[in-house]
Amino acid sequence: MFAIPLGDGAELRPLEPWRAEEFLAHMDRARDLVDEHIKLAAAVTDPVSARALLTSYAEKQAADSGRIHGIWLDSTLVGGVLFRIFDAATGNCEVGCWLEPAATGRGLVTRATRVLIDWAVEERGMHRVEWRVSSANTASIKVARRLGMTRDGVLRESYPHRGVRQNTEIWSVLASEWRDRADTAG
Repeated sequence: MFAIPLGDGAELRPLEPWRAEEFLAHMDRARDLVDEHIKLAAAVTDPVSARALLTSYAEKQAADSGRIHGIWLDSTLVGGVLFRIFDAATGNCEVGCWLEPAATGRGLVTRATRVLIDWAVEERGMHRVEWRVSSANTASIKVARRLGMTRDGVLRESYPHRGVRQNTEIWSVLASEWRDRADTAG
């Protein structure tokens, strides 16, 4: 098993099906915040659905089409980051995130997502990394900005969520931009 330190007592680890009970307990703590913008909380409501979601990502990882990782803070699962889409053939992927209220405001999602983007660009040769976010999700938009992403555009009323059609912003970073940013930061 591996864990990647994120600083301040936080770690990034694979989120595997055997962690379904822990994932469900975390999602119960995160439900209201997560459900505000994405359907993940609605998909994880009991041990069976928690295991099913984690199993679907284990299958995606085996097929090289997605991955899911948890963020642990002081040994408690508090959030996660994932490759919702990972298309090695085209060099395009989409990262996403979620977090429970007790872990917000610490930069955990930004640090964890940097690890995923570094891996996608440097290890897997991805050309484009996308971040799709509801226009109403200002915290997630701030993460995209901190990651140095560019706002490509808005898909107007493209995402039905909780009975309301949401605008979806598409943010991205290209491999050359990611490398340039890393070169100037260090």
